[in-house]
Amino acid sequence: MTGTPLRVGLIGYGLAGSVFHAPLIAATEGLVLDTVVTSNPERQEQARAGFLDVRVAGTPDELFARSGDLDLIVIASPNRTHVPLARTALEAGLAVVVDKPVAGTAAEARELAGLAEKRGLFLSVFQNRRWDNDFLTLRGLLAEGALGDVWRFESRFERWRPQPKGGWRESGDPAEIGGLLYDLGSHVVDQALVLFGPVTQVYAESVVRRAGAETDDDTFLALTHANGVRSHLYASATTAQLGPRFRVLGSKAGYVKYGLDPQEAALRDGELPGPGWGTEPEELWGHVGAGESPLTGGGDPVPTLPGDYPAYYAAVAKALAEGGPNPVTAAEAAAALDVLEAARRSARDGMAVQL
Repeated sequence: MTGTPLRVGLIGYGLAGSVFHAPLIAATEGLVLDTVVTSNPERQEQARAGFLDVRVAGTPDELFARSGDLDLIVIASPNRTHVPLARTALEAGLAVVVDKPVAGTAAEARELAGLAEKRGLFLSVFQNRRWDNDFLTLRGLLAEGALGDVWRFESRFERWRPQPKGGWRESGDPAEIGGLLYDLGSHVVDQALVLFGPVTQVYAESVVRRAGAETDDDTFLALTHANGVRSHLYASATTAQLGPRFRVLGSKAGYVKYGLDPQEAALRDGELPGPGWGTEPEELWGHVGAGESPLTGGGDPVPTLPGDYPAYYAAVAKALAEGGPNPVTAAEAAAALDVLEAARRSARDGMAVQL
């Protein structure tokens, strides 16, 4: 990609901004991290130390005051701010990337999509787990027909965090859009939709298990896809023994994969994409087979494809510079929010919800 790099303003420098967005933006050819917005003095210094030429602003208003100097706004601030900040950026004529969930409701997501379309602007949602190593590997197996007709897709995003951390992600205030259903649930639902298409029925159980917790910390979703596949999705902070990340059962074979993609851990450790990025050791590869658990020697190991979070921003840069495809559209994010909203109703009412 040639030409002047696109200038990026990043709003928010907490976990999402500092660990995911800033390093990936800085590592992408065709993009330059111009400005970081955070009111926290420690995070301001962290941004300056990590990116020597970056500007720092204390508020989004300071950033939007010089919107003419920027090409792309990335919103990695708390969930409740996603819609108003995205709307302001689009109204200022800027391309926008929003961290998941793009909004609290599907209607709000579609409103933003409509505004972007009306103004002829780029709007994308950061669903980085589409570039997890295990997900890429599973997509390849499905494309090859290695499992036959898929009957059931099990996906677990489980953790053991018996003590609440607090903060807006665990707030009981509905305006904060906290809880695991909208946090980790955004990932597992998006992956299920990408793999198996639209959903016709949603059943969910969503509970608060930890003392002092204010919002859901243990959630299960059962989705019926229009093609007949059943997805069983788990998002939990209260799992003392972690299950497989994926267990996919088909008419010919099953695929079982343990362990999380290593990219988040690498980014947390300050590593940047380079040779060997996103790879994992052979002992963590998943297995394909039938009739016996991989834990007792069943199945054949399948090399895990490298994870590729950098591919997201590479696609964003290409879309803006050359008119390439949007890697994750707001319409796709709205479809996932349809499922999340149905899951919330199902958990509340104790019954399946038809879509």
